[in-house]
Amino acid sequence: MTDTTDLLDAGERLGLDELRALQLERLRSTLRHAYDHVPFYRDSFDKAGVHPEDCRSLTDLARFPFTAKADLREHYPYGMFAVPRERIRRLHASSGTTGLPTVVGYTDNDLSMWADMVARSLRAAGARPGDVVHVAYGYGLFTGGLGAHYGAERLGCTVVPASGGMTARQVQLIRDLEPAVIMVTPSYMLTLLDEFERQGVDPRTTSLRVGVFGAEPWTEQMRREIEERFAIDAVDIYGLSEVIGPGVAQECVATKDGLTVWEDHFYPEVVDPVTGEVLPDGERGELVFTSLTKEAMPIVRYRTRDLTRLLPGTARVFRRMEKVTGRSDDMVILRGVNLFPTQIEEIVLRTPGVAPHFQLRLTREGRLDRLTVRAEARPDAPEQTRETAARSIVAAVKDGIGVSVDVEIVDPESLERSVGKIRRIVDLRPRDAG
Repeated sequence: MTDTTDLLDAGERLGLDELRALQLERLRSTLRHAYDHVPFYRDSFDKAGVHPEDCRSLTDLARFPFTAKADLREHYPYGMFAVPRERIRRLHASSGTTGLPTVVGYTDNDLSMWADMVARSLRAAGARPGDVVHVAYGYGLFTGGLGAHYGAERLGCTVVPASGGMTARQVQLIRDLEPAVIMVTPSYMLTLLDEFERQGVDPRTTSLRVGVFGAEPWTEQMRREIEERFAIDAVDIYGLSEVIGPGVAQECVATKDGLTVWEDHFYPEVVDPVTGEVLPDGERGELVFTSLTKEAMPIVRYRTRDLTRLLPGTARVFRRMEKVTGRSDDMVILRGVNLFPTQIEEIVLRTPGVAPHFQLRLTREGRLDRLTVRAEARPDAPEQTRETAARSIVAAVKDGIGVSVDVEIVDPESLERSVGKIRRIVDLRPRDAG
């Protein structure tokens, strides 16, 4: 393993005792800032019978109430801000496809910290100053594109702001501008892979050295497929707009053993999704974050709905989080069995003749829920292979997950593509189906 110690910033060099002392100092400051300047937090803390001064140790954080996405929507657009609107230098927002969008704001200091964290993430991923970085995350209100962009510039890289879409042009840009690093959703990386092969270009011959993938869960099987077919290192980046955007945690290319959480700025907890009880490190549950240095919109115990567990640090003193393989609100309960899209992905990826593009369609016939897995065939797969693949997926889901599903192997490129987060689940059940 190459020694990169000289590349670490001051925060990454902290000892464990120094880190815990810094976290407590910053946590107490954040709680006071939120209580003094955000009416929602003042009311929330008061109702829970806690005050910022009650936080005398990191474990005391468990006494404070959670923040949920619904709280942000109820205070749309500026109700969660802790500074005057005039101090806000940028606004981002979620898509709002399931209700009002969640709006987040950033001060100058917030933007600078965010760029630092993405730069730190890219360095951990293997990027170096002077590298060309191809950013294929969407730009605009989504935090991915601009977050990646300014972080790469902060590291000293040359940025290609490709954004999403225009897949054939993306391939041309990669061939001509010779980036070393690409930042993109893993599902869109597979779309780029298909385009390379359609143009008759071997993806393994490109200049790409590292792929930094985020914005959606992806499996180890998908990592292997991308690494083998592109001849690159594929690493995970984690973030969400409510906490800051990309750059909350990053997988280190030297270890590829989970995402190092930048704990000097974002304090993680894992809780039981049902009871809210804080779980010890090593136990799987729902990830919760508290910001430690945000000015414009401090966030206290935000329930991410992402399922993971916290593990000891390896590449850094900071703890790691296991790769997120599902969300509590993406879980499908099919005839009493809990099922996640990533479980289907693992099966699809190991099935011959099937491309790594699939969608789950939920319907209801009478009182019975049905799940149909629609997966694309590889371009060269004959009809007989498609039939064999469908039977194989049916059997693997039944054996591995314990439910019966229908499987349709559809033509290549017939499923809707997304330049951002892929829509894995299409729920066509009646509204009152629950």
